[in-house]
This record gives sequence, C-alpha cells and structure tokens, in this order.
Amino acid sequence: MNWRTLDRKPPCIIAHRGASGLRPEHTLQGYALALTQGADVIEPDLVPSGDGILFARHEPALARSTDIAMHAEFEQRRRDGDWRADDFLAIELDRLRATQPFPGRARDNDGKFSLPRWSAILDWAAGAAQERGCDVVLYPEIKHPTQLAARGVDPVPAFIASVAPLSEVVEVRVQCFEVEALRRIHRETGLPCALLLDADADWSAAIAMHGDWLQRLGVHKRLLYRDGDDSGLVAAAHAAGLCVDAWTFRDDAVGEGHADIHSEMAAAMRLGVDGLFCDFPATGISVRGGLADS
Repeated sequence: MNWRTLDRKPPCIIAHRGASGLRPEHTLQGYALALTQGADVIEPDLVPSGDGILFARHEPALARSTDIAMHAEFEQRRRDGDWRADDFLAIELDRLRATQPFPGRARDNDGKFSLPRWSAILDWAAGAAQERGCDVVLYPEIKHPTQLAARGVDPVPAFIASVAPLSEVVEVRVQCFEVEALRRIHRETGLPCALLLDADADWSAAIAMHGDWLQRLGVHKRLLYRDGDDSGLVAAAHAAGLCVDAWTFRDDAVGEGHADIHSEMAAAMRLGVDGLFCDFPATGISVRGGLADS
C-alpha cells in the first residue's frame, strides 16, 4: 500500500494507556505488554499528587481505576463520591493498586499492579530501549493543567523539570487539550507537541492559529469524517506540516458507521492518519499489516 501519512511511512500504533484492553490502564505491565505486541508508542496520562509528583492516571479521580475504596484509612478523604489524586501524598498513592475500569473487560489482573510514577515510566522506558536495542517513544498527556494549577498543583513545571535529563534512548512527545500549557512546555523543552481536539472542535481554526509551532494534532476520530465522507482534516493538517493522531480505537466499542474494528481502523489508515490510539494495540498492528500487504 502507498501510505498517505505525512512521511509516507506506515501509521504508528499508539498504545492508549498501555495495552489497556487486556491490562488495567496505566501500569508498567500494560505498557510492557503493548511493546511486546508491537506498539510503536506508549501513551501515559499524567496527574500530580498533592506534593507535586506526577503519576500515570487518566484523571485525578481515583475510584474508577484503583482499589482506593478498599482502603479504609482513606475513607474520610472521599469527596462527592470519589477521591482525588491531588488530595494524597505520593507515598500514599504508592499504596494503591490499579483496576480495570471498563465493563466487560477481564478483571483477573485487578489489584496486582501499582500506579506508576512518571519518573518510574521514564526509567522503565530507558531499560526497555536498552533491552530492545531501539528507542522507546512516550506520548504523555498533561491532564487538566489549569484546573490543577488553581488547586495549587500545576503539573506543567513538574513535567518540564522531569524531562531535563531525558535519556537518549527515550523519545518524548507531549499532548494536551490546553493551548497555553502546551506552549509553555514547547517553549521550555522544545519537545514536539500535539494539540488535542475533541469531536466538536474547529480543526481548521486550530491549524490556522497554531500550525506554526505544533508538530501534531490529536483528534477525536469523528473529526475525520463529515456526513460519512472524508472531512479533509488529514489533508489540511498535512499541508500545514502537521501529523494527525486519531483517538480512540477500541475492539469492544466500534465507532458509528463501521461494521467492525478492522474496517474502522483500515478506513482511518486509508485517510492517511499518522497514528491511531488503540486500547488493543495488537489489533492495530494486524490491520496495518494487512493493508501493507494489499
């Protein structure tokens, strides 16, 4: 197949929260499984503890993806039915274990794996790169920086400090929904940055306003289409020199208008997307391989 990506290479398979379809999301074990399956990129989401240590969690709220409800000593810190990571010290979050948040997915690994600190992920990636003999690419998302800064735990300075001594065998690219936080990171680190766009975003305005300093757009997959046809987003982004990564492809939640996950992924790849965020990376690898041989 003649790939339509920006660099004309096969699209990257991005392990969304690790191999999160088969392991509790955001665990070192889930990240390692994704690499074993052939994923090109590992995606951690980052939130701070109350003392400013970055952890891999999809949100500050802890109830959906950890065993915190089983820790009686933390019951008094429940607020509005949940617990927030920024109400806990890092050494307290270290005591929690990850659980599978999605109904219908296997729960046999619940309670087995700790919540990884971002520093531990960087160390793990460096070790994995040495073992594999090739770089490991991490694609962290900085979660809710404005909201968290207002609570006194701005994740942006902590992230900037964390990548100052970055290993030569670990590549980091950064994503965020918030432009100003992303600009701060880009200005201070020079790392490649991706602006995230939800399904109702004006992607043409985003390209016009920020295409001169971004490297990528991370887009809700519905933005790829308009009335069932190609929306033109990928072509416009590529014309501006931007890669496009689409989210999220799930074997157990196929997007509207597609018969199955294989046809959904193949359609996105034929449009020229540069990366696909996948909960089940092995499926993305399989679909990409089938298209390459066609």
